[in-house]
Amino acid sequence: MGEWEMALVSVVIPAHDEAASIGRTLRALRQGTRADELDVVVVCNGCTDDTAAAAQVADPRARIIEIEEPSKAEAVRIGNRATDVFPRVHLDADIELRGTDVLALVEPTMSDGVLATAPRREVPTSGCSRWVRWYYEVWEELPQVQSGLFGRGVVALSREAQARVTALPRLMSDDLAMSDSFSPGERRVVTSAVAVVHPPRTVRDLVRRRIRIATGNAQAAQHGVRRSSSRTRVRTLLRLAVTRPGLALRLPVYLAISVAGHIGARRAVRSGDFTTWQRDDSSRLPVDTRTAAGRSS
Repeated sequence: MGEWEMALVSVVIPAHDEAASIGRTLRALRQGTRADELDVVVVCNGCTDDTAAAAQVADPRARIIEIEEPSKAEAVRIGNRATDVFPRVHLDADIELRGTDVLALVEPTMSDGVLATAPRREVPTSGCSRWVRWYYEVWEELPQVQSGLFGRGVVALSREAQARVTALPRLMSDDLAMSDSFSPGERRVVTSAVAVVHPPRTVRDLVRRRIRIATGNAQAAQHGVRRSSSRTRVRTLLRLAVTRPGLALRLPVYLAISVAGHIGARRAVRSGDFTTWQRDDSSRLPVDTRTAAGRSS
């Protein structure tokens, strides 16, 4: 029996050209846990940089797999096949999640009958442009953003939940599909666990991210796996304007960036292109460089 088979939790991390962030992610993941508690599988997919080497240096105990296809879905499939340890945490390579938070995250799936969980998100907007900060001030107050498992870069699944997710079609917005696969009673946001989600620093990169999300949401809707409760409606924004008057000035910025994302997604949706990944690189820059980028936007 391999050492990893004795682990309590498996963590699958798809990583495409994440040399700048994978070390940060893996070092955080080992904080507060014993060496044998986590089976960490990093699947480097279609990398053109030294992601694999950076991952091995950051966490010599992690199992590093390299595949040629630059596909997150394929990387997740390979990662799932490489481990049989449950509960299982799916973690994006640019997200910071401490090992102690991983253990808190999986506990409800083992004791409370919950199938899927995600952590509370922390979005550090220091160094972002003003418009990016205003966008996130509105976005984080949306009810579906607060209750859904998506947009956190982390989902923990029981064995039963993994089987349900594996049966889903391959989708660009995989975290939305996972979240909407479970009823509110089957999923839980674990507020004692925190994921640090680094946002885009510039409006340009934020729009690129929103194009990707809008494209993925449209694909999820086409496949019938998106719940109506995960959509942002005009009445929700109007209610925010009334109940949170401090956000009223931010709402036009939120709307403008959201509309730009939908417009940018139209071509991909019309052509059925759900594989082109609109990547924002400013969230992966070193802190001092990010700050400079944010101030220039």
